[in-house]
Amino acid sequence: MNIIILLTCVFAFLSTCYSQSVWNAKRSSWLSIDAKERNMIENYIDGYSTYLDKARTELTSTKELMTMLNKEGFTLFTNSSQIKTGAKLIFNNRDRALIAVTIGSEPITKGSRLIGAHHDSPRIDIKARPLYEQDGFALLQTIYYGGIKKYQWVNIPLMISGRVDTKDGKTISIEIGRNPKDPILIIPDAAPHVDSPLRKREYTGVMEGEEMDPIIGTIPDQKNSIINTVMNTLTEMYAITEEDLVSAELNITPAGSPRDIGLDRSLIGSYGQDDRACSYVAITSLMELNKTPLYTAMAYIVDNEETGNVNNTGAASSFLNTVYGIIAEAQHAQSFNENLTRKALSLAKVISADANDGISPLFPGLSEKTNASRLGFGPSIKRYGRSFDANSEFTAWIRNVLDTKSIPWQTASYKVETGGGGTIGGQMSKEDMEVIDIGIPLLSMHSPFEIASKIDIWNLNRFFTEFYMAQ
Repeated sequence: MNIIILLTCVFAFLSTCYSQSVWNAKRSSWLSIDAKERNMIENYIDGYSTYLDKARTELTSTKELMTMLNKEGFTLFTNSSQIKTGAKLIFNNRDRALIAVTIGSEPITKGSRLIGAHHDSPRIDIKARPLYEQDGFALLQTIYYGGIKKYQWVNIPLMISGRVDTKDGKTISIEIGRNPKDPILIIPDAAPHVDSPLRKREYTGVMEGEEMDPIIGTIPDQKNSIINTVMNTLTEMYAITEEDLVSAELNITPAGSPRDIGLDRSLIGSYGQDDRACSYVAITSLMELNKTPLYTAMAYIVDNEETGNVNNTGAASSFLNTVYGIIAEAQHAQSFNENLTRKALSLAKVISADANDGISPLFPGLSEKTNASRLGFGPSIKRYGRSFDANSEFTAWIRNVLDTKSIPWQTASYKVETGGGGTIGGQMSKEDMEVIDIGIPLLSMHSPFEIASKIDIWNLNRFFTEFYMAQ
């Protein structure tokens, strides 16, 4: 009788082991590291945090990334004679997008390894004639950029940055609010004592688009004009006029700095991690290559993804094709040859790197748990269905790169018919490139303060470095 009971227990235990999905058995990446690796993670995140603090827009991101690349020996491309094995080059697209390249030992027509990401993030932009007065306040007329929940931008410290270009050819950089000693802007909310007429507004309409106007001043000049006071201040600081704002790119973003989250400091919170996390990692992984790759390695960082990859600095432009053509033609000692460019594009292996939504501890029902990604469990291979996925053979090739180096990974799929997101992958797929979408999960995506796991960022760096060198 005792033997029967024992065998029954053993059978029940084995049945439980074999019925458990491999995905349920996966553990947090934090459990697989030692103290030395924890220090490596913190050191890497220190650099990432410094970058995020400075890179509030695609303009400042491009500036910071180019500074980092220059320190590691990358030089600005000027002519085809620079394209030699091992060369480290930067192709700058109007200071808003760039491609960093390490030329491989094989010609680009035999293959390349490209990681594409975007470094624009949801924000608030100013209109062409932004200044107006209302009830003793000077405010800025604005239009929001990308997908935001407008109410999240109210009553938080905001900064303004960007560039103003004048008729006489000058470019003036503006940044007000990032330094703790600077003044800030703010979009004021209504007090609960008087807001009863607003309480029936729905979730997405708590703030309307035309209500997203920050206060910029309250002191009138002797002509009783607050606008004059504001413009006099801007003229004194930057030598610009009100009409110069027509030819300005001024962006309003959160003024706060990146911060550690949790008593264990396992998370990092900051504005703009979608998708400057992947942009930063794509660039630093390329910088960290300690030998010349077999195939040309490229980090492609673009603008305007949050508005549909538009304009000449977005992924829909011909910038990437042009760079592929320049490299292919230089390596084959030919002038323009579209066939060479097309061959190089078709043999490229590409990661479209972009953040994705991680399962939330407060709203788990918004995710389909068996296919949702979790913070701290590694980079996510995105499987969205509806013909948006990479083909099975390229997905298997990527899995091999990850598993060969014991890099933890997971998958990400949205709940059916509840929404979704896009990347720049579709633009590169149109050029016959082999593309897969991979990123890291975030909480509070598209908010003024997004949350990422430090170890996911570090493991993404490990993976990208291996991908650049993969054969």
